[in-house]
Amino acid sequence: MAGRRAEDPTHLDDHLDAVLIGGRETVTIEIAEYDPGWPGRYEAERSRIAAALGEHALRIEHIGSTAVPGLAAKPIIDIFVGVRDADDEDAYRAPLEALGLTLRVREPGHRMFRTPARDVHVHVWPAAGETIDHYLALRDRLRSHTADRELYARTKRELAARAWPDMNYYADAKGRVIEAIMERARADR
Repeated sequence: MAGRRAEDPTHLDDHLDAVLIGGRETVTIEIAEYDPGWPGRYEAERSRIAAALGEHALRIEHIGSTAVPGLAAKPIIDIFVGVRDADDEDAYRAPLEALGLTLRVREPGHRMFRTPARDVHVHVWPAAGETIDHYLALRDRLRSHTADRELYARTKRELAARAWPDMNYYADAKGRVIEAIMERARADR
């Protein structure tokens, strides 16, 4: 994949066109200093989601950079909602939409909803498995290892200074650094 990235600056376009509701969006990536209000915002959203989904929400976690104290981040709260079957939208879509969330991504085993302000992303995946294990391992590594947290912040700032055809390209560009951090996390286990 890395070679393909270097050779093809549009390597994600076909995938994004297939899974994004509303198409690709050119955005300016903003990296903000850590905001101590982010955990409180997560807790408020977590409570709303838990009340709306009831037993369908098997697990709810704060993931992403806003879940790491001290880490500069896009000011977007990322929330993992674990369900039995992420492809069974009938089990959760209407309650999330009643909260004012809009479906943005539909791909096998994953849905992403967001607020109109685009400051909260709710990711629906299966409650257990590699996806949540990966996100939690990355979050926990960044919480406990200053050098990795600083490396990740530098990388994000450098990448945010570039123009991207869609935020997903920015996310994809962080892949090598994330994988290096995850290698260290695996080695520490």
